[in-house]
Amino acid sequence: MTQTTSAPHHKDGTAPTVARYDAVVRAAVGQGLLGEGGPVAGFIDTEGVRGSVGALHDAFAATPGVLHTFAAKACSLIPVLRLLADCGMGCEVASPGELRLALEAGFPASRIVLDSPAKTREEIRLALALGVAVNADSLDELRRVDALRNPSTSSVLGLRVNPQVGGGSIGPMSTATDTSKFGVALRDPGAREAIVGAFRQRPWLTRLHAHVGSQGCPLELIAAGVARTYELAEEINATLGVRQITSLDIGGGLPVNFADETVRPTYADYVVALTAAAPGLFSGRYELVTEFGRSLLAKNGFIGARVEYTKDAGGRRIALTHAGAQTATRTVLMPDAWPLRIGAFGPDGVPKGGPVLAQDIAGPCCFAGDVVAYGRELPELAEDDLVVLYDTGAYYFSTPWAYNSLPRPAVYGFRVAAGHAGTVMFATVREPQSLDSIAAESGLAHVDALIGRGD
Repeated sequence: MTQTTSAPHHKDGTAPTVARYDAVVRAAVGQGLLGEGGPVAGFIDTEGVRGSVGALHDAFAATPGVLHTFAAKACSLIPVLRLLADCGMGCEVASPGELRLALEAGFPASRIVLDSPAKTREEIRLALALGVAVNADSLDELRRVDALRNPSTSSVLGLRVNPQVGGGSIGPMSTATDTSKFGVALRDPGAREAIVGAFRQRPWLTRLHAHVGSQGCPLELIAAGVARTYELAEEINATLGVRQITSLDIGGGLPVNFADETVRPTYADYVVALTAAAPGLFSGRYELVTEFGRSLLAKNGFIGARVEYTKDAGGRRIALTHAGAQTATRTVLMPDAWPLRIGAFGPDGVPKGGPVLAQDIAGPCCFAGDVVAYGRELPELAEDDLVVLYDTGAYYFSTPWAYNSLPRPAVYGFRVAAGHAGTVMFATVREPQSLDSIAAESGLAHVDALIGRGD
């Protein structure tokens, strides 16, 4: 599908973010992707994704042997994963479903890493048979691997440790606290010795893994966790008298700036912080694995939604839209931790102007807290207008919540062609969910199962 609109561009052929997205909203309305027939949809900026992946590779360009994997949970849509594979990424997965998606997207098994705190024996067995890398989350899991491992497997096998460097400003996103459920707690009594012993007993165990957190975690905290992991690898290799650990999986964790369009911190900033905390990390002694997700996708996607009604209640203006907790779950449930920038557009997809008014932007779910933004100052919204939720390319429309049996929104990739014409080209990533699909997922085939009239 194509739609021609006018969008200003820089001399290098790229459009400013807001102007580019304004043109995309206008084109989406023109093609019926947003409006009466499509009250909510997600949009992915394919060229933006390629640019973010390029920035990541450039930041680590001086370091040999780096495998950059994408955390599939951040955007578990096969066409998006296929795009990332085409950009040279590997894939980090944390469930059987994500592993299936990664394989369907075309990632070679050798470029897939399986992380999860609750792997079943069957998950481990399958990963080892495929040659997928596995990071055991505990010493007990290592004992399972002992029983399931075939010496001929090509899987790289590692152990996740919790460096226990503390949490960031968002507790649920901090995975290196003293009591985190992830990894072997490094500073607990006897843990360090147990970890060294685990490697001594298993010459095939060649990787250490750590992940401190992401949103709300400053670079210094993340770098401190990586440094402790690096120091542990050096200690294990020195104690064993052999270079057994050959790679370090340093996780992901680059936080995203949701306050404005600026990308900060950058991947280059991250490398500087890592170099300061662990100077030997980039020496080439260890192959490195990264697991970025949100930082690659968040700013390269947005949600568009129609305003169905507006009303006043208790002196407050409320705009009822189709983008709420079902697709912006984190923002609705933790608004202070996950605030989003919001744009106001007319029914024709043109940005609204005029005096601003403090308005609540609410969603369609049947609970009072389904509000994306409180008292947000925007041009006055009216029925059939549109709102845009920026920076939602990760963890939003890709994994919707099925509250109220609301259908999964459609998702479209887009590209704004270079040149004065500014042609916007769309590609369907996921069709809008049908009511037939909702009924099927809700057990329609077994409708009489509980009243004694089934087969």
